[in-house]
Amino acid sequence: MDIQIQKKRFSNQQLATMIGVFLFLVLTIYVLTLPSGKKKLNVKKERISISTITEDVFQENIPVNGIVLPITTIFLDALEGGNVIEKYAEDGEELKKGQPILKLSNTDLELNLINQETSVYNLLTQMQISQNAARQNTINRKNRFTDVESSQIEATRKYKLSKKLFEKGVISRQDFESSQNNYNYQKERLKLAKQVLSEDSIASKLEIDKAKSSYQRTQNALELMRKKVGDLVVRAPIDGQLTSFDTEIGQSINKGTRLGQVDVTTDYKVRISMDEHYISRIYLGQTGTLSLQNKTYTLIIKKVYTQVNNGKFQVDMKFEEEVPTGIRRGQNLQITIALSAQKQALLIPKGSFYQQTNGNWIFKISKDGKHAYKVNTIVGSQNKQFYEVLDGLSAGDQVITSTYNNFKDIEELILQ
Repeated sequence: MDIQIQKKRFSNQQLATMIGVFLFLVLTIYVLTLPSGKKKLNVKKERISISTITEDVFQENIPVNGIVLPITTIFLDALEGGNVIEKYAEDGEELKKGQPILKLSNTDLELNLINQETSVYNLLTQMQISQNAARQNTINRKNRFTDVESSQIEATRKYKLSKKLFEKGVISRQDFESSQNNYNYQKERLKLAKQVLSEDSIASKLEIDKAKSSYQRTQNALELMRKKVGDLVVRAPIDGQLTSFDTEIGQSINKGTRLGQVDVTTDYKVRISMDEHYISRIYLGQTGTLSLQNKTYTLIIKKVYTQVNNGKFQVDMKFEEEVPTGIRRGQNLQITIALSAQKQALLIPKGSFYQQTNGNWIFKISKDGKHAYKVNTIVGSQNKQFYEVLDGLSAGDQVITSTYNNFKDIEELILQ
């Protein structure tokens, strides 16, 4: 006997409820498994550089390039023009102060010197003649004064004698008045003679002083002319090496022409070109170091040229104590200039990452060493080896310091 099986059926409402629950479960699973949106990249550890943040003594400094120059250079300029007739030295030769280098010929100057010497000789002759004449006039006036003085003495004697005789009635009034008149005349004559002699002495002195002054001026002009002729022989102004000297016999040289230079080679300085960004941080007395031939040398800033050309300004540094042996003019040296005092700081070793981040962020490695995440940072000063960390990292943190060229838009690195 067949048994009839009754089919079970769901109502539409029950079916809709079941479908809704199924869709909700599917949606929940999708949301839970949905990617976070961060861009990730698998990176092999051997292809990156990993560095550790340390705390140590830090000093800000910058490497700069300098060129070796003589400590002193004096340029040789032609003080007078002329033709080169003799050369006494060659380029590169060591010279002593005052040693002749070359000789010029200038006929106009030499002729002027002869004329000036003749003028001085003529003036000296005229002055001697005038002085002789003045002395003779003075002698004549003194002789006349002596005669007048003698006459006055005799008139005084006769007047006194006549006065006594007249009082005694020995001579007449007419004789007495005659001697008295002669006495008064001789007295006035002597007074006038003294005045003339005094004025003559003053006039003679003025004339002599005027002649001497004129002679001295002419003599000074002669000395100046002799010096100008003497300048036709160019001499070494200091002990040193003659450089940039390129003249030939017969060459015409104009006044003021640069003939060469003399360098003091017993000591050297280093001239450095620096970016104008540092001009406010460079000052006299600031020090720098140079590593050469496995030895460190100290230099000190002696002069700062504040004029800026093409974004650069120049600084002269001098070796503080010992000068490296074997350095030569024109040699390039790399010097490290200290911009701050030493201090304790968190340090990141220098790396290519800085070119992409400017120190604003860095990839920090997780504690398990399997991931690296972007973290924001603040970087301060720097030196040849390190950047100073101001914020964002702690001592012991590990970071990636190699190039970020392939990591620009990546937020997480998976280290393999």
